[in-house]
Amino acid sequence: MTDTKTPSLSLNDGTTIPQLGFGVWQVPDDQAQVATEEALRVGYRLIDTAAIYGNEAGVGRAIAASDVNRDEMYITTKLWNGEQGYDSTLRAFDVSMDKLGLDVLDLYLIHWPCPKADKFTDTWKAFVELKKSGRVRSIGVSNFHAPHLDKIIDATGEVPVLNQVELHPYFQQGALREVNASHQIATEAWSPLGSGHGLLEDATLTAIAATHGVTPAQVVLAWHLQVGNVVIPKSVTPSRIAENFAATSVTLSEDEMTKIAGLDAGTRYGGDPDVANYGLD
Repeated sequence: MTDTKTPSLSLNDGTTIPQLGFGVWQVPDDQAQVATEEALRVGYRLIDTAAIYGNEAGVGRAIAASDVNRDEMYITTKLWNGEQGYDSTLRAFDVSMDKLGLDVLDLYLIHWPCPKADKFTDTWKAFVELKKSGRVRSIGVSNFHAPHLDKIIDATGEVPVLNQVELHPYFQQGALREVNASHQIATEAWSPLGSGHGLLEDATLTAIAATHGVTPAQVVLAWHLQVGNVVIPKSVTPSRIAENFAATSVTLSEDEMTKIAGLDAGTRYGGDPDVANYGLD
């Protein structure tokens, strides 16, 4: 196990979250256990899964098999869109917890707002109830825009601790990050390395990487950390899992941070939360 310590961020409910985590999106369940065990061995403590990923059971097996104490881990899962609504959310939570083999979850997220269905406020009320019951330590959202955030906060008075959104140097989400910050909501980046769309071959990033003797992926992850994002890169390759974790030791200069800021092109690769209705169309 590495001695590298992951930086942590304080959340608005008084808890803390490791700033660098391990994501398992698109990792089959039979591979999720091995990959998650390796991530925990390397030093990751934040593990991010979701009901729709179909690998909560694999993650659960890794948690059970690891020699890392459960109270040192930070486990996140997400409610899928088709389960939104008050009662259905509570039922779906039980299913996820059974698969994960956990009594208490660290962070539960609404995966997408799906505004067309307009169930996310009732869903959030169920999340608030789960938190009150002690079965979830923290509650948050994913892919929420400012109006979605305002709606659930106005309805319940409960502010999400975190908003997980697509975010990478080509899509830096400055305005949304400011909205999150105004509510003391942490911003977490999914697709932090640009999902294979050529970001890691970008000339600016490769030049900075060469200067530091590191990989472009490590540069991008270091940028996320210095900007203040929580970031959850995914890999099933042991060497890449370790490489990504080592980004915590990369420090970028102010000039380098400015150059990366200049890469923002507003390029969204995933769905638009204002119209995305995955699983409901």
